[in-house]
Amino acid sequence: MKKPVVVIVGRPNVGKSTLFNRLTGHREAIVDDESGVTRDRNYGEVEWNAKSFILIDTGGYVPESDDVFEKAIREQVKLGIDEADSIVFLVDAKSGINPFDRQIAEMVRNSGKRNYLVVNKIDSDHQELMVNEFYELGLGDPISISAAVGRRTGDFLDHITADFIEAVEEEDKRLKIAIVGRPNAGKSSLSNALLGFERSVVTDIPGTTRDSLDSVLKYYGEEIVLIDTAGLRKRTKVKESIEFFASVRTLKAVQQSDIAVIMIDAQVGLEKQDQKIIDEAVSRKKGIIIAVNKWDLVEKDTMTSTLYERAIREKLGRNNHFPIIFISALTKQRIFKLIELAKEVEAARKVKIPTSELNDKILPEIEKTPPPSTHTGREIKIKYITQGGEHYPVFIFFSNYPEQIPESYKRFLENAIRRIYNYEGVVLTLVFKAK
Repeated sequence: MKKPVVVIVGRPNVGKSTLFNRLTGHREAIVDDESGVTRDRNYGEVEWNAKSFILIDTGGYVPESDDVFEKAIREQVKLGIDEADSIVFLVDAKSGINPFDRQIAEMVRNSGKRNYLVVNKIDSDHQELMVNEFYELGLGDPISISAAVGRRTGDFLDHITADFIEAVEEEDKRLKIAIVGRPNAGKSSLSNALLGFERSVVTDIPGTTRDSLDSVLKYYGEEIVLIDTAGLRKRTKVKESIEFFASVRTLKAVQQSDIAVIMIDAQVGLEKQDQKIIDEAVSRKKGIIIAVNKWDLVEKDTMTSTLYERAIREKLGRNNHFPIIFISALTKQRIFKLIELAKEVEAARKVKIPTSELNDKILPEIEKTPPPSTHTGREIKIKYITQGGEHYPVFIFFSNYPEQIPESYKRFLENAIRRIYNYEGVVLTLVFKAK
């Protein structure tokens, strides 16, 4: 089941980033008194009373030129509203209603989406009368909060999640592949090439959101869901907004997938944004494949696939165990081999190794290279290993001092498992418990 998306909109400096930080429990967004300081906008997940939703902080993008200020704010709000299931329209009690507030209020009303008018900076009960002014905006009863001190934010969360359904995952056994990557890497071209396959049947999945284009590829009798993070439906000149909401789409696509195919433009190479997407997929324990697209455009006499792959793996660091495949969405080179590879990675994620076999194979590795002693000189012993995890592999190690096992040794154990078993493209989770 897809999580609801809630977007915070409002003019700059009303406290959007402060509210975002309060609700998500992070301080990732930049908070400053100077309006427009939130250049790197954020998205995150909020959990409240067994319900969860994706929260978008649209920030306060302020262009340098005064004459495009109003247009940029409207564009920002419009993009946010398009993405959202619910809208939190944040206003500032202390500065009162601003002309931009009236414009945003009209956009929120015209959206037809569920919305909440939230009056920020009501720090105490004796300031409650300041809320009355905002009835003028015609968005129903205002909700008073103080994002800075947390006043009534719990009541606010109760209010907006009242109709949300408790998180219960619906079982869909079809393989779900998210095609993600930076703009112009060829994501939609790959989807189109796959869906144009003569043995495929393409149908739209009912109920899909506008932000991603989910289609069904019928591949040798098997239905595979392709999640392509589609482009914006409306033209916009606000480049920062496009990039930000593209990253929101990537988060959602990865979340809904089993396998994340990270597409890289062969002519550009692996960049920081690609690594952020990989980190997102790793944190969510997804199967991961790196697809180097437009390989047909690279001069083979100056760069071989072996050299190119080596350069990528050096940049990946400890995440260098993901398979790398060289494709061309334009010429359809290896695109169906990519599907086969995704199926192999997903099969590896579901493999259950018998406990007896796991101990027979891994314990000798531990005996040859035991964990280092604790800082007090006590010997750490790992006596038993078992595998858990329903959707991805979790290996549980029982030890006398589980909390004393260093990260370097945990990496040694992961590498030992990978050396013995085929877990290419699979994120492994290692858990250490007291015996």
